[in-house]
Amino acid sequence: MGGRQVQLRIGGQTYRVVTSASDDELHRLTLIVEEKLTQVAGPGRMVNPQALLLAALALAHDLEEERARHSDQLARTRIAFGRMLERVDAALGALEPGTDASDEDDR
Repeated sequence: MGGRQVQLRIGGQTYRVVTSASDDELHRLTLIVEEKLTQVAGPGRMVNPQALLLAALALAHDLEEERARHSDQLARTRIAFGRMLERVDAALGALEPGTDASDEDDR
């Protein structure tokens, strides 16, 4: 596994990790984890392994909910697109045989 070794400070602890992520991405992700730690452990409290575990579980829960929302939105989009195609097919079927949409514009 290629990458560079960096140190991340999360919950008052320093962790050495090997990563291929950019500094900007690491900073953004670290802030997300720190925010979740504050939510589960409370502000200014010492972070222990249980707090890190709770933060990880909370982030996994957030991810699961987002995936479910995405899946639901995708299903609704497919249904809407299918209905739209049915309407287009119905409109094209209503045209007289032997004509096409460009002939309709010329009339």
